[in-house]
Amino acid sequence: MSRTNNTNVSDFILMGLTDSEEIRLVLFNLFLLIYLITVLGNAGMILIIRLDLQLHTPMYFFLSHLLFLDLSYSTVITPKTLENLLTSTKYISFGGCFTQMYFFVFLGATECFLLSSMAYDHYVAICNPLQYPVVMSVTLCCSLITVSYVIGFSDSFASVLCMNSLHFCDSNVIHHFFCDVPPMLALSCTDTHDIEIIMFVVAGSTLMVSLITISVSYASILATIVKINSMSGKQKAFSTCASHLLGVTIFYGTMIFTYLKPNKSYFLGKDQVASVFYTAVIPMLNPLIYSLRNKEVKNALVRVMQKRENTGI
Repeated sequence: MSRTNNTNVSDFILMGLTDSEEIRLVLFNLFLLIYLITVLGNAGMILIIRLDLQLHTPMYFFLSHLLFLDLSYSTVITPKTLENLLTSTKYISFGGCFTQMYFFVFLGATECFLLSSMAYDHYVAICNPLQYPVVMSVTLCCSLITVSYVIGFSDSFASVLCMNSLHFCDSNVIHHFFCDVPPMLALSCTDTHDIEIIMFVVAGSTLMVSLITISVSYASILATIVKINSMSGKQKAFSTCASHLLGVTIFYGTMIFTYLKPNKSYFLGKDQVASVFYTAVIPMLNPLIYSLRNKEVKNALVRVMQKRENTGI
């Protein structure tokens, strides 16, 4: 009964990115193009990694999971955004909103620790190359992946549990294009101070632990690269981790800008731009970042195509 008195909303309204019909049409075409590129790019890379035996290494094992997370990440947000850009009714059910939030937090937290695992993989490959096959065993790789997903599940469960304790009675209008934590906190009609502290600790610890792991790994990598005498050796070592370092910088930059700040500093325009970047643009860019300058992926694509042609003959 208390639930009924305090929570009078059965659904929410996602205000989206703009009220202009002309701009919404442009954004629909843009988001649709980005989503199609994201699906084709990530699914295509996963397929190449699966089909080419030479890419069955720890680095590409982690990369395939990263691509899967990016594909899932975009799929959780973009289809509903596309629907809302085309229709005048922008409703999302109470359960649908919290489900979207749960998977969003789950995939984001999992990706943080997956990026840490990839950094550790690069550290072993560059700093201890002779021990690499022993250290990065199948058991360790699977364990790192499992831990990443378990931490993601724990973070999302804790976050949604906290959010579910809030009441929404004054308004059901979310000033965002998806059910994200900051605008949901701003919408609540109850005191969110304690919840904000818990959410800040959860998000902050997730980001900081993974960032520290990545920073220590790359500090060791940099120290090792400096000791390499040949320029070609330095270039090879740097090229091994350049794509991952670029992906980490973009991902963590937008995450820190959006979430590691008080809820009262939530600013509609800037935070929406950042949200578009990490929910739509980054999942589209990652397949390009990890493949454009990667000769192994290019050669694998050639081998897969040749194998298909030979099979067809």
